[in-house]
Amino acid sequence: MLYFAGIDIGSLCTKSLILNEDDAIIGTSIKRSGAAYRGAGEDALNAALKDANLKSEDLNYIISTGYGRSRIPIADEQITEITCHARGSSFIFPEARAVIDIGGQDSKVIEINSKGRVLKFVMNDKCAAGTGRFLEVMAGSLDIDLEQMSELAKQSKKEVQISSMCTVFAESEVISLFAGGTEKAEIASGIYRAIARRVTGLASHIVSGKKVTMTGGVAKSKGMVWALSKKLKTELLVADDPQIIGALGAALIAKTKFNNL
Repeated sequence: MLYFAGIDIGSLCTKSLILNEDDAIIGTSIKRSGAAYRGAGEDALNAALKDANLKSEDLNYIISTGYGRSRIPIADEQITEITCHARGSSFIFPEARAVIDIGGQDSKVIEINSKGRVLKFVMNDKCAAGTGRFLEVMAGSLDIDLEQMSELAKQSKKEVQISSMCTVFAESEVISLFAGGTEKAEIASGIYRAIARRVTGLASHIVSGKKVTMTGGVAKSKGMVWALSKKLKTELLVADDPQIIGALGAALIAKTKFNNL
């Protein structure tokens, strides 16, 4: 049996996935990236190998991707996260023709064809607005975790506008709203809707009329998926674990690369 690995080193989390020659996922892991990307990548791969009951020498080809992909010397090749998210998304949802990937520090919208190849993409990597880090800061300002924020947002009875998308100013705005007596549920809903507006502005010309899937850690937030689906006026396709889609795409590409050697 042949085995292939994908390592997706993001700014906040590092993900690894082991795939066998039959395209079965046999091992996964998710670790916090921290400051040492090389160590995070190796730790994530070792954890995925343990999950698959394999050793590193069992692997036939390794692809690294993501923010810190160049820091992994054990990888046979590095591929951009845009390409990997496209490939992984198409594997899970063959009908998808657009991918919204919201990661820790940036967001991307990718148009793909029926084979999971990238046709075009747009991205926001200039600031943390609308990213996983932005959501973490907003939840912290409300003194709740991300899961609680999703649940609270559903309870909102009226709309509250969060006008600033700068992380620093938005945090001040949230604190001021809370101090002024605005309910946490209303603020939480306003945060998600603010992000949805920003992502829709980035995505609208690519996702219009297409089946859309959402990947990345933020896709695990039910509140974010709800707000974005509502703004885009379409149901978003979300995998059971959207955070590992980049690593899955990397492993699939590793298999293709090995077979073409």
